[in-house]
Amino acid sequence: MSETADDRVTAAVLVIGDEILSGRTQDTNTRDIARYLGVIGVDLAETRTVPDVMQEIVDALNALRSRYDYVITTGGIGPTHDDITADAVALAFGVELYEHPDIIAMMAARWGGEVNGARRRMARIPVGGDLVKNPAQGPPGFTIGNVFTLAGVPQIMRGMLEDVGPRMRGGRPTVSRTVRVEGSGEGVIAAPLEAVAKAHPDMSLGSYPFYGADGYGSNLVLRSRDADQLGDVVVELIAALKSAGIENVVEVVAA
Repeated sequence: MSETADDRVTAAVLVIGDEILSGRTQDTNTRDIARYLGVIGVDLAETRTVPDVMQEIVDALNALRSRYDYVITTGGIGPTHDDITADAVALAFGVELYEHPDIIAMMAARWGGEVNGARRRMARIPVGGDLVKNPAQGPPGFTIGNVFTLAGVPQIMRGMLEDVGPRMRGGRPTVSRTVRVEGSGEGVIAAPLEAVAKAHPDMSLGSYPFYGADGYGSNLVLRSRDADQLGDVVVELIAALKSAGIENVVEVVAA
């Protein structure tokens, strides 16, 4: 695991599933995870999407878990033959899978009687792993090392996240502020924007253009862990834009 700064905690998301790559299913989990992590001070630094292919999952997981503090996987822990995420995680860590007795007991209580073979697949976790609670429905996820393996169904995944956050070492949450420029394209604002960005390389400064019936322009989003510095740079950016002859500039205050 690595950190690029003392107060920075990093994570990656590994989305698993042919249905995502084919376009049949839209990935909303990455968006939800990014928002959740931002609140607790963890930076989502990379995302990858891989098919239901064992070696591709293993290779991606090993690359990500060695580079970042945490990895969250979504998808591939259901009851069907192509749900191979548990197998891949176990292979990546060099351990065996076993049926967790608590999951078997939960399944028996919920569905009654004997738990069939397909459902038993969802009870398997790697040796040395721990469970991640599922407050929605169905079996829990699991965690091993710095990897959290969660469901692909968005509602279930979001519930599992509530048990993941407290286990992470949070950094300092990122604060963001937005400066809105109306009636000027990116070509006009590029020079002052670049000058401010180069003067503050430790901050994130992004330009997000908009177009519509009401006009066009860009939302300039500044992000930093230092709220005081952020405020100073917002003032600096507005001044730089106005010095360049761009007058329709205002900070957007969140409601």
